[in-house]
Amino acid sequence: MEKEKLILPFLLLSLLMYSNGTTFSISRDYEILLQVKNTQIDDQNKSLKDWLPNTQHNPCNWTGITCDSRNKSVVTIDLTEFGIYGDFPSGFCHIPTLQNLSLGTNFLGNVLSSHSILPCSNLRFLNLSDNLFVGTLPEFPSEIFELRTLDLSLNNFTGDIPVSFGRFPLLKVLILSGNLFTGAIPPFLSNLSELTRFELAYTETMKPSPLPSEIGNLTKLEFLYLSKINLIGNIPDTIFSLISIKNFDLSQNSLSGKIPETISSLKTIQKIELFDNNLSGEIPKGLKNLTSLFLLDLSQNALTGNFPEQIASMNLSVLNLNDNFLSGEVPQILASNQNLQHLNLYNNSFSGKLPQDLGKNSALIEIDVSTNNFIGELPKFLCQRKTLQRLITFRNRFSGPLHDEYSECDSLKYVRIENNELSGSVSPSFWNLPNVYFLKMEHNKFQGSISSSISKAKGITKLLLAGNRFTGQFPNEVCELIRLVEIDIGNNRFTGEVPTCITGLKKLQKLKMQENMFIGEIPGNVTSWTELTELNLSHNRFTGSIPRELGNLPDLIYLDLAVNYLTGKIPVELTNLTLNQFNVSDNKLYGEVPSGFNHQVYLSGLMGNPGLCSPVMKTLPRCSNHKPFSIVAIIVLTFSVVLLFVCILWFLKRKSGTLVGKSKRAFMTTAFQRVGFNEEDIVPFLTNENLIGRGSSGQVYKVKVKTGQIVAVKKLWGGGKNKQDTESAFKSEIETLGRIRHANIVKLLFCCSGDDFRILVYEYMENGSLGDVLHEEKFGGVLMDWSKRFGIALGASQGLAYLHHDCVPAIVHRDVKSNNILLDHDFVPCLADFGIAKTLMREGTECAMSRVAGSYGYIAPEYAYTLKVTEKSDVYSFGVVLMELITGKRPNDSSFGENKDIVKWVTETALSSSHGDCITWTKIVDPRLNLDTCHYEDVEKVLNVALLCTSAFPISRPSMRRVVELLKDHKLARPKS
Repeated sequence: MEKEKLILPFLLLSLLMYSNGTTFSISRDYEILLQVKNTQIDDQNKSLKDWLPNTQHNPCNWTGITCDSRNKSVVTIDLTEFGIYGDFPSGFCHIPTLQNLSLGTNFLGNVLSSHSILPCSNLRFLNLSDNLFVGTLPEFPSEIFELRTLDLSLNNFTGDIPVSFGRFPLLKVLILSGNLFTGAIPPFLSNLSELTRFELAYTETMKPSPLPSEIGNLTKLEFLYLSKINLIGNIPDTIFSLISIKNFDLSQNSLSGKIPETISSLKTIQKIELFDNNLSGEIPKGLKNLTSLFLLDLSQNALTGNFPEQIASMNLSVLNLNDNFLSGEVPQILASNQNLQHLNLYNNSFSGKLPQDLGKNSALIEIDVSTNNFIGELPKFLCQRKTLQRLITFRNRFSGPLHDEYSECDSLKYVRIENNELSGSVSPSFWNLPNVYFLKMEHNKFQGSISSSISKAKGITKLLLAGNRFTGQFPNEVCELIRLVEIDIGNNRFTGEVPTCITGLKKLQKLKMQENMFIGEIPGNVTSWTELTELNLSHNRFTGSIPRELGNLPDLIYLDLAVNYLTGKIPVELTNLTLNQFNVSDNKLYGEVPSGFNHQVYLSGLMGNPGLCSPVMKTLPRCSNHKPFSIVAIIVLTFSVVLLFVCILWFLKRKSGTLVGKSKRAFMTTAFQRVGFNEEDIVPFLTNENLIGRGSSGQVYKVKVKTGQIVAVKKLWGGGKNKQDTESAFKSEIETLGRIRHANIVKLLFCCSGDDFRILVYEYMENGSLGDVLHEEKFGGVLMDWSKRFGIALGASQGLAYLHHDCVPAIVHRDVKSNNILLDHDFVPCLADFGIAKTLMREGTECAMSRVAGSYGYIAPEYAYTLKVTEKSDVYSFGVVLMELITGKRPNDSSFGENKDIVKWVTETALSSSHGDCITWTKIVDPRLNLDTCHYEDVEKVLNVALLCTSAFPISRPSMRRVVELLKDHKLARPKS
């Protein structure tokens, strides 16, 4: 108010100084603009640097200003994306000739009041989108009736849409998407008789409610965009009155029932998007009468029936029917469509052959018919117009050749045709398609060789050809594909030597060439393989020795060289690796097994090499002790000196009564609890018979000690003085668990280390890990009722809260997952595996990680760009665990679809649903829970906590202390973001 009063003196001064109308108008607007710049907005980016006083008092040449060419008065102010700050600059509206005010995509904020917009009575266009306004929408005064366009989208407005929004007699465009409204769509908006465009999409906080039947009153409406706003119920039959509609989008809601037949009355419609709802029944036959329709997306519903003949005859350019329950054959008439560009029919039950002329009459860009029951040959004309970019047909029963016509499809970028019965040779020209970046042809019956012309496919990142009948040499030209990340040519019939140049592929992460007939030596110059994680050369005919250079690969965790003709010793350098899989079985290796592999867990990967020996593993022959005489003499002499020294120490001990020198034990031990056993009661029982699990840091054994107590013993991978990762994990675990006591954190009883091993002894948890109970078939049915799952969620949260808030300094676990939550005989949860835990030395300190912190599927999204973790990283991982408890699914379950994890799947499914929507809950909740129909209140409460914990931004996630409170609070409200 005070700022506006400052403008009035300038207006009065202008009235006294100028009598000429035009001069007065220019000078008046000039003074107002300068005053607003100086008092109402903050131009931090200097975007308005040319708004400076001038002798002409003329603002018409200033940035963002448009004047009337006749009287030079200001008619438009457009400061979109200027980076200005402040409240709503109402002073602009004191320019009586101003018609258009656009302030979108800035940093304006605070509450927008009725008083502040009162001066804008002459505006026809007002755009405040993509700013930071908060609070409820203002009631627009009755004086503002000239508006034609009102855009308030992408702000933080809350509450209901005010009644005054139904009183704009001339309004044509109303855009309110991307806010935080909590009410429903008000029926009074149907009073906007001139409205042609209405958008209220992605406002997920709105009250679940049906689409008002009054929507049919908007007879001039052309564009309706109501995606993801919690719509429920049926689509009203009154939509037949939308006689001008072109774009009809109600996608990503919870609409149910049938698609009304009245939709066939919308003669002007061009796009219908109803995907991701709960619609059912058959597709209306009258759709064939919609001659203007070019996009139809009915995917992810529960529609049934055969492939709709009425749709096949339409001139659609985009047809998406995926993720329904449709069946039958695709009508041949679909191929006559001249406009069809995108055809998506995946995840249905279609059968028969695809129309063989498909693509002959239209410029197809994408075809995805995967996961159906199609048979016969692929249509040869799919790329007739040279526009096809994505060819996806996996999980069908297509047979016959890959047509030569595909070899001329230079537009092709993404190919997935695996798991079919395709056969024959692949044309040499197909291998050199210049734009293909993903090629997956696995598990077909292709034969012949790979052409050297593949060198022209410069953009390819994944070459996946496993499970075919390819023959000949693997071409050297593959080495020119420098973007390759993965090669899988396993289970084919390749011969000859592996190109040595393949070691120059710097981005390669996986190389799988198993089950072929390769010969020669394994390439040894592997210094460029800095990103390689998996190497599988098993079941071939390789000869020579194992390259010791493989032990220098920093990220290698999977090495399989089994069933070859390799000779020589196992290089000791391989013990530098942290391997989850190590297999050199069935070769001709000899010599002593390196100490790092002298463990029962590696035994199966060593078998079939008669020349290997071990001083530790009884299954292998013991190594010979025959030495030259000189060596024996030195050993005898050394032994005599040591024996003499020991005798002296013994004598001194007896005489003085004190212990001098080192303990006779070769172990360093520490007991954290009062125990009745020592290392000698543990180490001999770390055998394969007692092995109960293994993970990224080591293997776990179940051991019954002499006291009768059963304990769990974790033996860390590797060992030796050079095992920095092992030593780091060992120290981290004992430093963390050795000083904390909590009912929901596993008790560390005892630790022991030797020259080549590290072991940790814990209390034994009878029911294993939460991951085992939820996901392993052998545990199926153990954890059925919700009360146990909720108890696990609450207990685990309390343990994690203790680490974050009660430990000084605070402890970040960094690998929270269901496999690291152990369950005792009463299903009381205990957090375990602190091998990568870190302490926060002062509040607010972030931990930079020396290695990946966490497990795939549980890692918070910010790790990808910060490489740092805080307590909020643990909170995200815990949110994933809560989703596992609710759904019974793994974090990366294949049922979620491509490029989706449990967080994305649950978020999309749950937040687009209505409160208490039984259909949606049956999709989400683990069916083993056997909950009564529609009694999901407690589950919904935990789901809301999970959604808060997995917020994309760390600042939006609650602390673990708050999580505990939320889980205990039975009146938790549904989150609004």
